[in-house]
Amino acid sequence: MGTHRRPRQRAKGGGRARTAATITLAGAATATGLGGTTVHADPQPTAAQVRAKVDKLYQEAEVATEKYNGAKEKADAAERRLEDLRDEAARKEDRLNSAREALGSVAAAQYRSGGLDPALQLALSSAPDRYLDGAAFAERAGSRRQAEVGRVRKELRDIEQLRGAARVEAASLRSRRAELKRHRETVTGKLEKARRLLSRLTTEERADVGDRASRSAPGPREGLTPSSPAPDSRAAAAVAYAYQKLGSPYVWGATGPNAFDCSGLTQAAYRAAGVSLPRTTYAQIDAGRRVSRSELLPGDLVFFYSGISHVGIYVGNGRMIHAPNPSAPVRVAPVDEMPFAGATRVA
Repeated sequence: MGTHRRPRQRAKGGGRARTAATITLAGAATATGLGGTTVHADPQPTAAQVRAKVDKLYQEAEVATEKYNGAKEKADAAERRLEDLRDEAARKEDRLNSAREALGSVAAAQYRSGGLDPALQLALSSAPDRYLDGAAFAERAGSRRQAEVGRVRKELRDIEQLRGAARVEAASLRSRRAELKRHRETVTGKLEKARRLLSRLTTEERADVGDRASRSAPGPREGLTPSSPAPDSRAAAAVAYAYQKLGSPYVWGATGPNAFDCSGLTQAAYRAAGVSLPRTTYAQIDAGRRVSRSELLPGDLVFFYSGISHVGIYVGNGRMIHAPNPSAPVRVAPVDEMPFAGATRVA
């Protein structure tokens, strides 16, 4: 019989010991990085850091908003041009149909007369003494047919050109709409990030984000009229409109009458004064005569940041009325609260 070996006895508690060691090592691996350094959770940002991030997001959103406004203005113009082209093509098609009917009437009359050219019929006439008079009539009849054919051909060429222009305009409109979508997604994405950051703050801290813009601004009754006269009646009317809109909410892309973004407010203010301003900040800055900061008068447009992404309407005494961002309504604020980029007196 073969020799039987007794099975080796496991060390008592050995399985449990190895398991404990594995857990310990796993914990150690979790607590240390690859280089053996201890990994700590990222500290929560302070309220001041959150406010700084929110301000940056609002400023970036405003840049995207002005790009959106510019793209929308171009898309609206492209849509109007496309409609005009289609209307003109429809009118020319009506004229084409009329010319075809006239040409068809001439052809039908010729067919009923035997299908012979009038000049040949006259040449075979039994009254040759009337030939010359008849030949002149035939020439005039041929000229009329040629004129009708020429009109038909011209209308066809014009219609084809209009259709080609409409195809180009339609492609441009599609491109503008895609651009609008990109800018809209950028704006809403940044505003959503700002909203999530603000949700980390207490109610008092969130209120502080909106209040900081007016810390140097006048009190409830102070400064409700310009400290110096406007240069003309239109500027005065624009300033008066801006004062009437104090407290209106900021809504990106809005031009009033109940909500505004920054350039929407200035555009609406001057529209109320009978002046048509472009839609965007970077176009509004060229809507008049540039003035220095020391020359500012009520009604002047004041612009901020290197990209000309924010605008307000100057009301005197170093203050402006502007639509700041979604955390604050239309309000009076000091001009020096943002990086000053230039000013324009509306022509």
